[in-house]
Amino acid sequence: MRPRSYFEATARQRIDGILDAGSFVELMPPTERVVSPHLSVFDLPVAFDDGAIVGRGALDGRPVLLSAQEGGFMGGSVGEVHGAKLVGLLDRARSERPAAVLMLIESGGVRLQEANAGLIAVSEIMRAILAARSAGIAVVAAIGGAFGCFGGMGIAAACCDAIVMSEEGRLGLSGPEVIETAHGVEEFDSRDRALVWRTVGGKHRFLLGDCAMLVDGDVPSFRAALIELVGAVAPMTLESIEREHEMLSRRLEAFGTSNDGHDIWRKLGWPDPEKIPLMPTDVFLAQARVPT
Repeated sequence: MRPRSYFEATARQRIDGILDAGSFVELMPPTERVVSPHLSVFDLPVAFDDGAIVGRGALDGRPVLLSAQEGGFMGGSVGEVHGAKLVGLLDRARSERPAAVLMLIESGGVRLQEANAGLIAVSEIMRAILAARSAGIAVVAAIGGAFGCFGGMGIAAACCDAIVMSEEGRLGLSGPEVIETAHGVEEFDSRDRALVWRTVGGKHRFLLGDCAMLVDGDVPSFRAALIELVGAVAPMTLESIEREHEMLSRRLEAFGTSNDGHDIWRKLGWPDPEKIPLMPTDVFLAQARVPT
C-alpha cells in the first residue's frame, strides 16, 4: 500500500503516523470545547481544538511532546487560544523534560481576525522555543503541508534546533500572495508555482541550509527523519549561535545579489539548475551542496 502523503494528511493523521502507535495523549482535547473567543464577532465558525493539537507521546520509544497545526482550519493561522496551546506545551517541556518537542507546523501566520492577540501569541511561541532550548530540550520542526510555514510561524520555525522538510513544503516570512499584494506582480507572481517553489520550497531551503533534512513527502519518511534528528541535535550554546550567524553572513555575501533561485543554484555548482525540480529526492540529495 502506498504510504500516506504528509501534504494531504490532516494534523491528526500526521500525529498518528509519526508517533509510536497508541502512544499519543492529547492535552486540551476537543471535548473541553476551548475555542476562540473572537471569531463569533465576525460570524465565523470555530474549531473545538482551534486548529492546534498538543499532547505527549513516544517517538521510537523516546518520550516527546508534540504540537500539530491543522491547515484545514483557517490555514493553520495563530490566534489567542491556538497560540496559547503551543506556548503551554513548550513551557511544559521544561518541567517534564521530554527527549524533544516536535512541532508539525502548517500555518499561514497570524489570524487576521485576532491580529493583536495572534501577534502576541507568536512572540510568546518564539520565547518559549528558545527557553526550552536553553533548558537543554531539543525542539524540532516538520514542514510539508499544503499551507506551508509563513509569517510569524516562519520565524518560530527558524528558532527551532532543526527543521525537516519535504520538497512540497514551503518556508518563508511573507507568503507569495502577501508579497504580490504589497509590491505587485512584477515583484513576485504568486501564480508562478515554479517560481514560488524555487524561492521558498523544500529543495531551495535545504540548499541554503535552512532545513537540516529533506525527505520524500510521505508520513513514514518524516517519522524516520524526526527520529534521526531527535537523537542528533546538539545543545544550544553561544558558540553554536555564533557559527550560525557566521554562516548567514557568508550566505548573504555569496548570494545577496541573486535575483532567482536559479542564480543561487548555479553559484552552488549546479550545471543545469532548471533540472533540480524534476529530480527525485534521493538523486537530488546525492548531488546537493549546502553552504557551511
